[in-house]
Amino acid sequence: MAGLSRAETQERNRAKVLAAARDEFARRGFRDTKIDVIAERAELTRGAVYSNFPGKRALYFAVLAELAEHAPRPATPASHPGAPDALAAFARAWVARLPLATDSDSEEARLTRELLPEILADEHTRRPFAQLMRIDAILLGLALERLRPGRRLVRVAEAALTTLHGASQLAAAAPGFGEPFHIVTACARLLELDLGDDWPATPPITAHARAVDEPWDPQGALDLLTGETVRPGDGVVTVLGLHRAAAFEEAVRAGADVTVALVTSDPGELAPLARLAVADLRVCLDQAFQAPREPRLRIVSDAGGTLAAAAGVTAVSDATETAVRVEGGRIVARAEGFGACHAVAVESGPGRSSGR
Repeated sequence: MAGLSRAETQERNRAKVLAAARDEFARRGFRDTKIDVIAERAELTRGAVYSNFPGKRALYFAVLAELAEHAPRPATPASHPGAPDALAAFARAWVARLPLATDSDSEEARLTRELLPEILADEHTRRPFAQLMRIDAILLGLALERLRPGRRLVRVAEAALTTLHGASQLAAAAPGFGEPFHIVTACARLLELDLGDDWPATPPITAHARAVDEPWDPQGALDLLTGETVRPGDGVVTVLGLHRAAAFEEAVRAGADVTVALVTSDPGELAPLARLAVADLRVCLDQAFQAPREPRLRIVSDAGGTLAAAAGVTAVSDATETAVRVEGGRIVARAEGFGACHAVAVESGPGRSSGR
């Protein structure tokens, strides 16, 4: 039997580390888990663990991301419910995952209990997490708007997510506090509020989109919203660092098909955090909303920078904001900096502006 290649060996070792880490985090919690014990459990050296993950927190985020991404996909609604019913279904799916007073010390509860404290402990994770929560609010808001068009509902989504995240923290700190049914009802009633959620026709800062003629030959990438491998075609491709991650909404509001490539200067720790934030939301979205048909929105965790490189972005950071427009299999417009997503989305082709 032929031996495993270097890449196959590394992938096998990575899987062994993830499995061992999941068991240890679930049994002991994040803080009391030791890397040496994980290595021993995985039958690897301490160095082999660190060759796959830069630190314990990065490994913790990766374990939770893997669990969220491989959670069973629920059946989507057979028909389009009204917006209040859909938001209630979303909230119901969320609170159904919360530990009850009787199982507050279960392995699953111990596994996730220290996630938010670890995020809050460091500005390095706290600032990207704020943008990731904005992504979640945009995704939920867009889903609600498909059922109730005519107004932006991202602020309603923000209020719902604030309520639900608060419920999660109280379930961990005060098991049995609060009635889940009341949380669901409160979230559904948020649609009755006027939160003054207006979207400007043009962002306050708009970059200049310039016409280009460049090749576009991306590799396949995993869409975090569907779990499927996609090869982005015509439309807008935004390359966004995790400090600017929510800027893709500017392109979505312009009516473009959008592929979001999330990049970071710390892919070992922050890329799995991004995967976790989107996958965790997706589980609840799937139970409440039918998938949109048009415009298409894809979100990719571009940890290796391959999609960014295909878009001509060779150096990335958490402050990166670059957008390109692809037409006929070629890049025809490009913009960098604040407002790049809007500028490229309204650019209709080489040398032809849509009337900005």
